[in-house]
Amino acid sequence: MRFSINVPNFGDFADVRALARVAAAAEEAGWDALFVWDHVVHVKAERKTFADPWMLLTAAALATSRIKLGTLVTPVARRRPQQLARQVATLDVLSGGRVIFGAGLGGPVADEFGAFGETTDKTVLAERLDEGLGLLARYWTGEPVTHHGPHYQVDDVALLPATVQRPRPPVWVAGFWPNRRPMRRAARWDGAVPLFGPGSHGYAPSPEDVRELTGYVHRHREGDGPFEIVVGGTSPADARDLIGPLADAGATWWDERQWLDSDDIDKYDPVMRRIEQGPPNI
Repeated sequence: MRFSINVPNFGDFADVRALARVAAAAEEAGWDALFVWDHVVHVKAERKTFADPWMLLTAAALATSRIKLGTLVTPVARRRPQQLARQVATLDVLSGGRVIFGAGLGGPVADEFGAFGETTDKTVLAERLDEGLGLLARYWTGEPVTHHGPHYQVDDVALLPATVQRPRPPVWVAGFWPNRRPMRRAARWDGAVPLFGPGSHGYAPSPEDVRELTGYVHRHREGDGPFEIVVGGTSPADARDLIGPLADAGATWWDERQWLDSDDIDKYDPVMRRIEQGPPNI
């Protein structure tokens, strides 16, 4: 089991310098990764302050030398794949090959897409996600890409530099379980980041749910490479009774999160206190 810290890209964590301190503290305390959210407004009526996640992760990369860095998750359909490929490759080179790329549909769809005149049709967004992921994997090789798809067109373009990680950074795909389609998508890549119902961010799943999901994903795996099952929640320092059964059920990463409905979800001090305690003891 490996352990990550998960923070939003708004509130106190929209301060790039604060995020760099979080990353340095997480590395010093022995955590394995730091993940940030990728939102532009989240719930727009709340009028929160946001930072670009790739600028936050650049600061984190410059403040650290070991921990993995990435987003949980980037809505690929909200980005131009060529621009996103360049950002990820730049960070992978800067960090010496420490990027993990988390992808998903994103949401809330009405605020993050509809408010900017983008489609809110989830079928179209899923198509863009799948086509975009395929393009990202090709762009990251540094080889010329020609592509004529339903949503994206590319004519003989090579994006350099290629990523340090070969053939590409790990791609983890998020989605709500028990919805099957997102987990079948995840099975084609390198990891699954399930949420177990709306509002479940920060609340640990049951071992039974994790075991069912793990079995489903592995039945649909393509290839025999390493595959991660990433679950998360809020844990005490001694979390053997909480995380141990999840590891036994197939989870390979524990992602430490604040409760979604907590007033502390975007507050620096409580997150830093938890970081300094170190990863859960299991």
